[in-house]
Amino acid sequence: MRLVRIQYGEAPRWGQIEGDTIHLTDGMGGEPTGETVPLEGARLLAPAEPTKIVCVGRNYLDHIKELGNDTGDLPSEPGIFLKGPNALAEPGGTVQYPDWTQNFHFEGELALVIGQQARDLRPDTALSAVLGYTCGLDLTARDLQKQDLQWFRAKAADRFCPLGPWLETDLDPTDLRVQTRVNGELRQDGRTSHMIFDVVQILTYLTRYVTLEPGDVVLTGTPEGVGALHRGDTVEVEVEGIGTLVTHIG
Repeated sequence: MRLVRIQYGEAPRWGQIEGDTIHLTDGMGGEPTGETVPLEGARLLAPAEPTKIVCVGRNYLDHIKELGNDTGDLPSEPGIFLKGPNALAEPGGTVQYPDWTQNFHFEGELALVIGQQARDLRPDTALSAVLGYTCGLDLTARDLQKQDLQWFRAKAADRFCPLGPWLETDLDPTDLRVQTRVNGELRQDGRTSHMIFDVVQILTYLTRYVTLEPGDVVLTGTPEGVGALHRGDTVEVEVEGIGTLVTHIG
């Protein structure tokens, strides 16, 4: 099932996609209300309502190598950083190129959205906490990343996390193709099976320390091939079995 969040009149609404129709529901993962709207022309919003966006860094070996961070052993535990809800941006939207960075990068990723409160998850039950999977774009001011104490400006600025276009609820995340294209040119092409820490390991690790709330987002890391963006670029993040997230750089 595909779940979508749209602007409906003055308020955001959730719905289920069936063919060319959105069946509105009474909340995220809720029951249909009987109201319907056409999918075509609907204004899509980021399919999440997070209290926090938890991100895993350096989760693909080739990405570690391309950034020059492969001088020691592989990570023994996931490297975690945070974005706030302010970082969310809608699918198909425009993110303005910040005037305070000279090295603005794309990182395409598999993202997941939590559907129930989760704490101390076990490997055999971890995936049951996931409502659905979507495409994420971890925008990064690479030149400020080495200056920030907590990657605050580099990763967590406004609209630095486009998400969408919808949630796919019926998906096995263990071996999905993740691709990023810039202006139609393929720049990243990886598989989630190459992650150092898989989705189950990430969830069990995170919930040992923090409670994940319904609507929270987890970004799982990016494959190799990250690079600079320029004003006027169009970025597409495609995850197998989900669809394509399109973001314009203003």
